[in-house]
Amino acid sequence: MKTVVLVYSGGLDTSVAIPMMREDYGFERVVTVTVDVGQPADDITVAEEKARALGTEHYTVDAKDEFARDYCFRAVKANGDYQGYPLSTSIARPIIAEKAVEVAKLRERNLTRTEEIEYAKAKVVPISQSVDKIWSIDENLWGRSIEGGRLEEPDYAPPEEIFQWTVSPQAAPDNPTDVTISFKEGIPVAVDGKQFDPASLIGEVHRLAGANGVGRVDIMEDRMLGLKVRENYECPAAVVLIKAHKALEALVSTRKEIAFKNTVDQSWADLAYEGLWYDPLKEDLEAFIDRVNTRVTGDVAVRLYKGSATVIGRRSPLALYSEDLASFDSKTFDQSEMAGMVKVHGMQARMYRSVSGNKG
Repeated sequence: MKTVVLVYSGGLDTSVAIPMMREDYGFERVVTVTVDVGQPADDITVAEEKARALGTEHYTVDAKDEFARDYCFRAVKANGDYQGYPLSTSIARPIIAEKAVEVAKLRERNLTRTEEIEYAKAKVVPISQSVDKIWSIDENLWGRSIEGGRLEEPDYAPPEEIFQWTVSPQAAPDNPTDVTISFKEGIPVAVDGKQFDPASLIGEVHRLAGANGVGRVDIMEDRMLGLKVRENYECPAAVVLIKAHKALEALVSTRKEIAFKNTVDQSWADLAYEGLWYDPLKEDLEAFIDRVNTRVTGDVAVRLYKGSATVIGRRSPLALYSEDLASFDSKTFDQSEMAGMVKVHGMQARMYRSVSGNKG
């Protein structure tokens, strides 16, 4: 019996694929797999019901804890950001592929979203999209992406209805919420002194940040093929945790470590975005990332207020900071010792101006 395994979300693309696999590609047995990486429980239930209604053999795999621990928190250590938004959809793909064993190839027909909707109607496939409300939504523990329809237009103001995880900044509370995130070796372990398992910690920060309108990102994104696309994201927990992690990292790392890690983090993000999760270079970069994060232990206070997340304090037993040395009133640091450094610091620049005749 000719069999295909289909990674199934219950959405338009994968729902249309089920009859297509049978009728156009000749697969007698369609097996659907839904991998739970933190999408709403209702979506999981709907996917299961749709898959069975469409006559497939269906399996659901719970991978939330593993995704939070081994993917989301690895992104925290790497400050995983691509062109201004925390990576979410792309870092879920490797674990979904791994759990589903094999991913069906669905793009050969090259259907547009409108054509898919018409195909679904013709095959009596249950879908929630319409030509008017054509949003394509992908969500997991770490983030939620919304695209499609008029959202693709760079100058179209997104309607409030597309957001589910965050209140609008205008409707957020008038008083700020202060939250303290505790890290151990680069991994967030507690919120306001209370310890959580990885998935629950993400959920707690998600709740606090989303209630204050934090986590909306609207950007023009450069895809791998060179296309520019407009994307909307909701990622409240990711925004707060990465910002807090970066602040603590800056407290415990040297200036040159920070500069080099910025380059490493960007390379890591590019590889993750491009689907190269298992590339050897990514493993090499993570060796450095993990080494730096052995010192990223401490607490960071973040103020959440009407769409903004602002670091208002940080502390660590491994901080490269001395209040005595940094103070304007310090007697430990002898300022006269800087005279020689000041003389040689700009030596080559002074020589250049001398030989070039530029006396200004």
